[in-house]
Amino acid sequence: MQKLSIFDFSFYYMYRITPVVKNLIIINVLAWLASMALPKVGINLIELGGLHYFQSSAFKPFQLITYMFLHDTSSPAHIFFNMFALFMFGSVLENYWGQKRFFTFYMVTGIGAAIIQMIIYYIRIQTLISQVPAEGFQSIVHEGWNILQQNKNYTDPIMYNLNLLFNGTMVGASGAVFGLLLAFGMLFPNVPLYIMFIPIPIKAKYMVIGYGLIELLLGVADLGGDNIAHFAHLGGMIFGFILIKYWKQQEKKRHMY
Repeated sequence: MQKLSIFDFSFYYMYRITPVVKNLIIINVLAWLASMALPKVGINLIELGGLHYFQSSAFKPFQLITYMFLHDTSSPAHIFFNMFALFMFGSVLENYWGQKRFFTFYMVTGIGAAIIQMIIYYIRIQTLISQVPAEGFQSIVHEGWNILQQNKNYTDPIMYNLNLLFNGTMVGASGAVFGLLLAFGMLFPNVPLYIMFIPIPIKAKYMVIGYGLIELLLGVADLGGDNIAHFAHLGGMIFGFILIKYWKQQEKKRHMY
């Protein structure tokens, strides 16, 4: 079996970066730079294009797509690691699938991640609503978003968390990237990969399972201070799994006829 690390894949495709992957990276980087520059002229791109809860006054349907092209501007780490993973796994998958199927997969997993996260938000919001007075929830509905725009929040811990869920913003390509990781593990299950700083190779299929379990545990634990949308990551993997299985089923049907 040929042993290839994630860095081997990276170097192999460095001079063969595929068209869709290249354009996705360019769009993400330009959006990240614009997110830092446009507030100077009164345009908050993160709040405009980032994903909000569907009942929030800040929600717009197009955010189900635009959120995955925006990243946290407080640190370059968020966009760097997402784009690095897109470059490594995306180039391989685009060469394997072709441009159209790869782009379809990327978009479906990104949107699917948003849908799963919205479902989780709904469940958590309904649980918290029962713990606050009716006037408290109405305050969140009508005033919560403006409070967050002032970098403030409620002092009551339940109101605090409820406002973040109801009026907070989700950005990042992580859901789609986790979909790519799932696809890589399904299509190249026995390729040994290396996690940074760990010298022991791990087969792709085991890495995917491990990442999935970690995201599930962290999502269920709902650790305080953790602003990572773990269920969005799982959502990207779930939708990726369904789409790959659907494509395989369609191919089987075509071969039957």
